[in-house]
Amino acid sequence: MNSEHVVIGIDGGGTYTRVMICDLWGHVLSFVERGSASIYKDEKAAQNVQGAIAEALRQANRTNEQVVALVAGIAGYDAPSDLEWITPLTELPGLSCPKWHVNDAVSAHSGALMGKPGIVVIAGTGSIIVGSTEDGQFIRNYDFHHYAVSAARSIAYDAVYEMLAGGYDETDRPLLLKMLEHFGVQAIDQLAEAAKKGFAEDRRERDKHFGDFAPVITEAAEQGSVLAIRVCNRAIAQIKVGIELIAASFTSEEVAVTFIGSVANSTYFLRTLSDRLTIGNNKRYSIMKPQFAPVIGSVLLALKNVNVSVDNEMISKLQEFKHPQL
Repeated sequence: MNSEHVVIGIDGGGTYTRVMICDLWGHVLSFVERGSASIYKDEKAAQNVQGAIAEALRQANRTNEQVVALVAGIAGYDAPSDLEWITPLTELPGLSCPKWHVNDAVSAHSGALMGKPGIVVIAGTGSIIVGSTEDGQFIRNYDFHHYAVSAARSIAYDAVYEMLAGGYDETDRPLLLKMLEHFGVQAIDQLAEAAKKGFAEDRRERDKHFGDFAPVITEAAEQGSVLAIRVCNRAIAQIKVGIELIAASFTSEEVAVTFIGSVANSTYFLRTLSDRLTIGNNKRYSIMKPQFAPVIGSVLLALKNVNVSVDNEMISKLQEFKHPQL
């Protein structure tokens, strides 16, 4: 390997695809952001990922042949059969380097905790809780068939259903007005009619529209909306159970926990969940800020896979890159 060689790290989420090109000394040469990498969210997922890779290489002034490793963390990679749609995401002519495709939570954990034991909670476009134990076990809440209904679209659906079911009071009026505006109706009975028709025929379009409303709900909870608090607290309770399920497999008395995603890092969620974990089951929990964003987590995995050691000097160089997620 030489000074022209690079690795590619990819964070392929449900909303954005983020691609980073890094040399073998930790210098970030380019960073590109495009649309979703999940076919469940965007039928153009392959075009988004391939286009982002090509543009990142162009900006880095590198060719496909100079790439020595690629790691792609992809949302929705939950079973070996998913490789049928995931593998083509990174297929470009001449890009014949070794490639590793993993769940995006693996990349998130790699970046957030730098490979150290701990638990990462992801709640944004999607929802997953993952832990890496002291003996190297990688455990997901999915492995228990547990799912924390805390993705952006999930809390938005929940809030709309609560509103339509009449579970609101005067504290929720600002939230109701914003909800009516978001869904393009004048009154709650019109919202109910839209709901009876399924809101939108296309599921991707419908989920995205609901997900876009989630920040209004978390902000409303912070401002005292009883309905929003109830919705958020339900999601927070499920996240806490997922954390504690995974924490039971750790040998240490104290387990590091970090949060990634727009929902998990909203003011209300972050404060309330942190407070609840102070009296958590099984372990003591130390809340940590993520060290790096998931895309850098993929870069670190790529470097590891070509036997490049990540030392303090390299970490310092990577820290110079200010990622919008952190």
